Amino acid sequence: MNPFRYERANDASTAVAMLAQVPAGAFLGGGTNLVDLMKLGVAKPELLIDVSHLPYNRVELLPDGGIRIGAAVRNSDLAADRTIRSRYPMLAQALLAGASGQLRNLATTGGNLLQRTRCVYFQDVSKPCNKREPGSGCPAREGYHRNLAILGASEACIATHPSDMAVAMVALDATVRVLGPNGERTIPLVNFHRLPGNEPQRDTVLEHGELITAIDLPQLPFATRSSYRKVRDRASYAFALVSVAAAVDVADGVVRDARIAFGGVAHVPWRALRAEAVLLGAPATGETFSRAADAELAGAQPLRGNAFKVPLAHNTLVRTLLDLTQEENR
Repeated sequence: MNPFRYERANDASTAVAMLAQVPAGAFLGGGTNLVDLMKLGVAKPELLIDVSHLPYNRVELLPDGGIRIGAAVRNSDLAADRTIRSRYPMLAQALLAGASGQLRNLATTGGNLLQRTRCVYFQDVSKPCNKREPGSGCPAREGYHRNLAILGASEACIATHPSDMAVAMVALDATVRVLGPNGERTIPLVNFHRLPGNEPQRDTVLEHGELITAIDLPQLPFATRSSYRKVRDRASYAFALVSVAAAVDVADGVVRDARIAFGGVAHVPWRALRAEAVLLGAPATGETFSRAADAELAGAQPLRGNAFKVPLAHNTLVRTLLDLTQEENR
């Protein structure tokens, strides 16, 4: 590990001001991803600013009926929160599907959104990687890419975003609150992460020095009937090959509203807007759900080693929607 300087911030404004002066600095929350990357030589911050003790560790009800989740809330605490479990079960399920109990006890909500890809070429400094060293190439395209992207990829990068939590939050229309050198701003989570394009090194739209302070979830009554389904190589401590977060509002056998997102298929948590459009006003049947999945996956561009993800994503979405609507009818 390279030498670095450590500072503990007493307030958010000080933390932001400190980081703004150091181009190679980083905020430190739970450190479950950043510290690993430092050990691998992938991340080389000159300064770490510890923000884990800032007062952002609460889950609060908002006047409009929504929920505010502080950026320092631990993943295990958020998954266990009674309001989250009852109003947004897909989020609690997604959190419990991620990592291990020990890691969830340390990982933070804000840090979870900022996880970097687990692509083997990104994590191996002996290999070229456009995300780690822009312009060096993407050996994953011709090499090992079984768990990489089928949607929204580019010639420069086919990495996938690893978070489970973010997939559920994207489906729930979450908003990210940040504090930076130029003040506060809010960013819809669906616009927070970036597709790789020609700049795969930029995972998010955050500017240097901006600190996530909270994530807001809007009131979404039909999200009480929601689910997160994760397909992976083993039952625990594995990243998604494909995952689906879904909530569906059905009345008299017709879909009135829907929220759907995929994980494990793109550089970002993938909001399935085409699938949602097909569902609205349509019968809540397996045929409709299959058409919705086909519409979303029509733009998939898999490679030889991950083409299986297209039918896997299709079937995972259909099965999840069938389970939810069968619950509605019971």
